[in-house]
Amino acid sequence: MFRPTPIPPEPGQESVWDYPRPACWQATDKRIKIVFNDVVIADTRNAKRVLETSHPPSYYLPPEDINFDYLKVMPRQTFCEWKGIASYLTVAVGDRTAENAAWQYVNPTPNFAEIEDHCAFYAQMMDACTVDGQGKRI
Repeated sequence: MFRPTPIPPEPGQESVWDYPRPACWQATDKRIKIVFNDVVIADTRNAKRVLETSHPPSYYLPPEDINFDYLKVMPRQTFCEWKGIASYLTVAVGDRTAENAAWQYVNPTPNFAEIEDHCAFYAQMMDACTVDGQGKRI
């Protein structure tokens, strides 16, 4: 059976193996910016960062900092034992569409009430997802 071997973090780095189980969230004032088809979909310094053992952090952006003109709620749903039922959104700008590229918890569990209606995005489906200017860009 394959078991991942954690790599010790360098000074100033985090290890996903040090993240808690059960998952937790924390507020962050880092600037989170999402771009798709040359349009800024979201830009905030009021995100919530969700941490869970062995997973990269997910950033949940508040609804007031998201341009919902480009998002459409989809029928897809999944279940998380910590956060509850996630609903998915498709991002469409001009002639480009990224199906089920974002998700949100409309009615999260009590421990995650702070991320209610916030959206997280799959970085690989967007043109840019940056944290304080660093991250995925094409």
